[in-house]
Amino acid sequence: MAQDSYTEFVNTGVGKKITKALGLPQPAKLRRYTPDAPLIPGPVVLLGASEASDILARRLLGWGLDVRRHIGPKEKVAAVVALFDTAATPAQLSETVLAVGGLLKQLKASARVITVFRDPAHTEDPAVRAARKGVEGLTRSLAHEMRAGSTANGIVLHEELDIASPSVAGALRFLLSGRSAFVSGQFITVDSVNGALPEDWAAPLAGQVAVVTGAARGIGAAIARTLHRDGARVIAVDIPAAGEQLAAVANEVAGTALQLDITDDDAGEQILSHADQYYGRLDIVVHNAGITRDKLLANMDSARWDSVIAVNIESQLRMNRALLKSDLFNRPEGTVGPRIVSLASTSGIAGNRGQSNYAASKAGVIGMVSASSAQLQARHGTINAVAPGFIETEMTAKMPFATREVARRLNSLNQGGRPEDVAETIAYLASPAAAGTSGLTLRVCGQNLVGA
Repeated sequence: MAQDSYTEFVNTGVGKKITKALGLPQPAKLRRYTPDAPLIPGPVVLLGASEASDILARRLLGWGLDVRRHIGPKEKVAAVVALFDTAATPAQLSETVLAVGGLLKQLKASARVITVFRDPAHTEDPAVRAARKGVEGLTRSLAHEMRAGSTANGIVLHEELDIASPSVAGALRFLLSGRSAFVSGQFITVDSVNGALPEDWAAPLAGQVAVVTGAARGIGAAIARTLHRDGARVIAVDIPAAGEQLAAVANEVAGTALQLDITDDDAGEQILSHADQYYGRLDIVVHNAGITRDKLLANMDSARWDSVIAVNIESQLRMNRALLKSDLFNRPEGTVGPRIVSLASTSGIAGNRGQSNYAASKAGVIGMVSASSAQLQARHGTINAVAPGFIETEMTAKMPFATREVARRLNSLNQGGRPEDVAETIAYLASPAAAGTSGLTLRVCGQNLVGA
């Protein structure tokens, strides 16, 4: 993984002075999650006068946070949570929006601003939908204005959803925490009351069994480590050619290794058999394995196109069919069901020159996740996707220097993400606390400047 020397330089005294004088990007060192760190290091200001704000205040106080309704003009703020759940016209946004604006100059480094509002799609009233879409627009715009590693994101609630639901708490905690360091300008939709909050927030996956494909290196290895840290028992899957690295990762996370070509017709059955033999259960499947075979479409051949489609999307469709037929991957009613998390990409959202095959496969993942949500919800489970932007990996380290530097700066945080940023988001979506969210594609891209 190439070192981001520019970000290191900017965060020295002389580097900050020189780059600021020249008007150059100012990437900050991001606040990332460590188990022994506080959830949020400082006061949380809660804005909004609805009943929902009282419910969230009690939740935040229950986590031991310093919750304020007002704050002094010279005090530093670690987070702002702004509720717009009762807004019925765009004019009604003004008071809370301007209150948020008045606090921006008081934000600490790596602060969080979180908006909470009802889903625009769930109303036919033009004024109400206009107000809710307005919150969406202002949140995206605000994320572009954040400085010093701070982020802005939103939580979107189903029309009738009780804000006291566990998955609302799960989304709020994720966005406040260092787990969401490279997530900005994004929205977590909570559609149902499903979910369960962990007894121990440091081990939210305790007792769960998780499969991670493509686990031998890079993002896959980071996912395996993060799920293990959060209490899961991990089955690390990769191709036989990566057997030595796969075994090392499996040993590191005290899990088991399964050498497997995921394009095999019976790959899903092999995973289920392994999980049954070693653990007697399977709770989480992370479809991380993927390949690139870049070429301009005018020069594309069937080998490049077909191999990318086969690995990146057809294999997931086939494995999911096997999983959903299995009793091992189902749970009785009243319990948190199975969870699937797939790796998409910002290339599947915005496209990328020379990646028509890769973009098609990753857009296919987004479509699959959306269409499969009902099937998983019928089994009390969820399926979601994570779409990384520019992530510092062995692959991106091989890019030409100038290309890599430009790619690093093309987001609101002015830097590349790390494999653990993707892994943290996957661990959140795989947790019981996110069981009210399904069919979502959540970008981990630092608010990349291309795409929705």
